[in-house]
Parts: sequence; structure tokens; C-alpha cells
Amino acid sequence: MGRLIVERSVNGSACKPLPGLYVVATPIGNLGDITLRALAVLANADVIACEDTRNSGAMLQAFGIRKPLLSYHDHNADKRRPEILEKLGRGQCVALISDAGMPAIADPGFKLVRDCRDAEIPVIVIPGPNAAITALASSGLATDCFCFGGFLPAKSVARKKAILAYKQSAGTVVFYESPQRLSESLSDLAEALGPERPAAVARELTKFYEEVRRDKLLALALYYAAHEPKGEIVILIGKGETEESPMDIKSLLSERLKSLTLRDAVAEVAEMTGLPKKEVYATALDLTKNL
Repeated sequence: MGRLIVERSVNGSACKPLPGLYVVATPIGNLGDITLRALAVLANADVIACEDTRNSGAMLQAFGIRKPLLSYHDHNADKRRPEILEKLGRGQCVALISDAGMPAIADPGFKLVRDCRDAEIPVIVIPGPNAAITALASSGLATDCFCFGGFLPAKSVARKKAILAYKQSAGTVVFYESPQRLSESLSDLAEALGPERPAAVARELTKFYEEVRRDKLLALALYYAAHEPKGEIVILIGKGETEESPMDIKSLLSERLKSLTLRDAVAEVAEMTGLPKKEVYATALDLTKNL
């Protein structure tokens, strides 16, 4: 501990890093976010372990870096780790990167770090871009206390069960999600945590089409059901303050009734809020009487 991470030559230029595993953060979209320290380690490593050799190869090429690449991802991690540990055991410098952001966060990199720690192999983290922290800072939701939940399960039943563990969270909850499942996940979040829970969706962070949309969970679910999202996505849910009120349900029904039949409006609001259809139907009848 305390030693220089990158050795220096007499003239001050970067030389080969000391042996060990270097966990290197890479840009989440904008290549300008790479750090000088990350470039020095990547340029002088013996081998670079990465999720997708094509994606990482293109990123490295943009910086003029040509190094042997070794794929390391969810599907081959258990088989590949012994090979990487063997290289580290021989005194090599191995850089670990992900397709974007900080490795070992919601990916199999943590298992490699764990095995290195167990084998007393040096692990050096080169900090940098991270989608969860970037989204949190951009959301306008509370940042003094937050919880990172990684990726939600792909299936709705398992997803709803997982979401319930965060219902009493004291701070902002952060999830990663794919664009294909965004609307469904927001709907499940609205049902489990409450449709009026404050939330935000951040996508394409640091890229040209960056978007951070902040609204209630139900409103976000309805928006992305009608607007197909693209890019990498972060969902952020703020701390709930109040339960759903009758007036909130009336507002939701009023909006739906502008374009849907009474039956369809009731079904949609009941599904999105998790309230009994009879209760929603009674509220809808009261609304139509006053129209």
C-alpha cells in the first residue's frame, strides 16, 4: 500500500505498471471522459480482459492502444478466471475493463477481484465514469442516501418480488435496465412501490442524445410504453412520501377516458396502480356522472 501505481522513467514518462490486476473504468459514452491514469495503465498492461473484444477493441483503437485482448463476461467467467489468475501469478499486469463504466459493478468482474484478494494478488482500481453515479447526480433526487440494486430480474413475477425488498428504502434506489424491458419494469415498480413515487429515467448518459426524464413512476411507465427508448438506461426511484389518494386516481382515469372506453380505462388504471377493479370502476362511474 502507498507505492506508486505506475512506475516512472528518468524523463517522467509512464512505464510498465507493477504486477497485479488493474480494474480500469472506461467511458460510458463520451470518449473524452477517459482518465490519463487509465490510458497509462491500458497502454502498458500485458493483457486486457474485457466483456466484448470488438467493443473494447474499437475504444482502445481510438486512443492508439494495441494490446492482447481476452474476453471475460457472464458466459465464460468461471472458465476464464483460472487463466487470468495464472497470468497474474506469473507477475503479469492484467487490466480489467467492461464495455462501459466501472468493471466489477453488476458484472462478473467482482468474482475475479475476490479471487485475487483471496490469492493475495494486488488489486488496483483506476476510478472513472460510472452510469449509476452519473445518473444519480443528474436526477435531482436525494443523494445523501442511496441504494444500488443492479439489474432487475427479466421475468415480471421475480421482478416484483425483488422490488418489494426496496419498498422501505430510506433513500434513492438505483437500477440498471435494458430498453426492451423499461416500460414493463416501470409498471412493476409503480405497482409495488406506488404510482406516485417520484422517479427518474436516465439514458444515453454523456452521449449526444442524453436524456434524464423525471416524473412519477406511473407517468414514466405510460410515457415509455408509448415512446420506445434506446440506449443504456438507469432507473432511479426517490423515497415515497404519501400513499395514493382518490384524487390521484381520478386524475389518472380522467386522462385515460379521453381516449379509451370506460372498461379499458378502468382495466389500465387498475393494472398500473394495483388497486381492485371494483374500486377503480366505482371512481370511474363517479367521474362520468360529472362529465
